[in-house]
Amino acid sequence: MWKHIAANALTLGVVLIAALAGIIQIGKSRWAEPGPLESATFFEVPRGSNMREVSTRLAEDGIVSSGSIFRIGTGYAERDGDLKFGTYEIPSGASMPEVLDILTAGGPSVFPYTVTYMVRQTDPEIRVRERIPGQDQLIEIATFAPGDEVPEDYAALLERGVPITWRVSVAPGLTSWDIINGLESVDFLDGADIPVPPEGTLAPDTYDVARGSSAEELVNRMRVSQERILADAWASRAPNLPITSPEEALILASIIEKETAIAEERRRVAAVFINRLNQGMRLQTDPTVIYGITKGEGGPLGRGIRQSELRAETPYNTYVIDGLPPTPIANPGAEAIRAALDPEQTNEIFFVADGTGGHLFAETLAEHNQNVAAWRAIEAAREAAEGAQTGN
Repeated sequence: MWKHIAANALTLGVVLIAALAGIIQIGKSRWAEPGPLESATFFEVPRGSNMREVSTRLAEDGIVSSGSIFRIGTGYAERDGDLKFGTYEIPSGASMPEVLDILTAGGPSVFPYTVTYMVRQTDPEIRVRERIPGQDQLIEIATFAPGDEVPEDYAALLERGVPITWRVSVAPGLTSWDIINGLESVDFLDGADIPVPPEGTLAPDTYDVARGSSAEELVNRMRVSQERILADAWASRAPNLPITSPEEALILASIIEKETAIAEERRRVAAVFINRLNQGMRLQTDPTVIYGITKGEGGPLGRGIRQSELRAETPYNTYVIDGLPPTPIANPGAEAIRAALDPEQTNEIFFVADGTGGHLFAETLAEHNQNVAAWRAIEAAREAAEGAQTGN
């Protein structure tokens, strides 16, 4: 009889072991297989959450097939204490290991809504956009000017308290006064009484910020970024440039930034100025004259440059002075800085507007005069067309 009991017990043990092995194999298979999520989604890990709570919510949201298997798998991988709070984008079909990697990697949160304040010299605006999970496309919710009535859809987002990515986008070529004046109008930043930094020391870019954070803190980030950009460009500069310091490079970059908004032209414009410096020619560039008049404050000049201003002996009148002006005339972007220190190899020493937003370049004065005549003909035609419309 004892033999039968022992045999039965052995058989039961084998069956249990086999069943347990089968369960483990099923769990391992479900752990590694693509998940049930049909379309990408956002998932939030609140501060202080534990793996049991997160596993349950992942299953409830249809991101994983089993909260229990996800929790056991994270424990087996010894990563159940690695959760990072934030909002994450989970792609469709993500496996449990992939979901775990996302939730434990940390990094910036990915929110479904973005509010961007566009700092510009004229016509600043606020853009409210929605990001669809799994897509790069942003859907417009609202666009409005500071001081306008807040659109209902934007007001509703604020009232609901939904997670929002707050951004400030600073256009290249603004003066430091322009930037500080703009930041003081950003209603989701604390921007009171910010000292105006030295010209050229702020890096134009788009920056993520925390709602209610200090605008001065953002300004410090911009300064650090510009220092890094300038240092990197200086370290890899082209040989034999008539630029003797990073400070001079920043001055030239600011002039390039103000002369052209076309990316493909920057290095060519830089070459013109480098060639003129090498030949001892004056730069003769209008943006420096304008800066000497406005000191970079109060927005655009709003009129043409007078002949008396072109003849005035000021430190910024490059029709009168030799070489570079004493300081930058704006805050150049990274590409303008790189262009100043790595210009194209040309013999061109002139350029003039071509009527399309770009420029016509020339190596000789005769060719340049032809380009100037063409530009003046375009201006005259435009003035005539505007006059005809006014007469109607």
